[in-house]
Amino acid sequence: MAEEKTSAPDSASKQEQPQADAAPQAQEQQARVKIDDHNATCSYANFCRVTGTPEELIIDFGLNSQPFGVPTEPVLVTQRIVTNYFTAKRMLHALHLSVQRHEQAFGVLETDVQKRVVAKPQAT
Repeated sequence: MAEEKTSAPDSASKQEQPQADAAPQAQEQQARVKIDDHNATCSYANFCRVTGTPEELIIDFGLNSQPFGVPTEPVLVTQRIVTNYFTAKRMLHALHLSVQRHEQAFGVLETDVQKRVVAKPQAT
């Protein structure tokens, strides 16, 4: 999952400003963040538990093999992320923007499983 982020002024505002302002404006640009993800592992999760302390947020990800109703078997937690609240807030914002874009393209995501399940019509 290689990702690069950059912050650049939009081209319209860039054209309106005189050349004298170009140097300070270039310094304000954020440098590209290079990501090395060759050691990253990928796993699927349909379960998430969030706990924390006053200093850190703990997010457990796992696989619930019984996604409907109350599971009778324990949920296998396979990944745990421990982060600070500042990073968590930035992650929340990034996830919010991603979900917003997805819903604009594909429609609203219903998080209530019971509302998503389509009942089969009964034979009369």
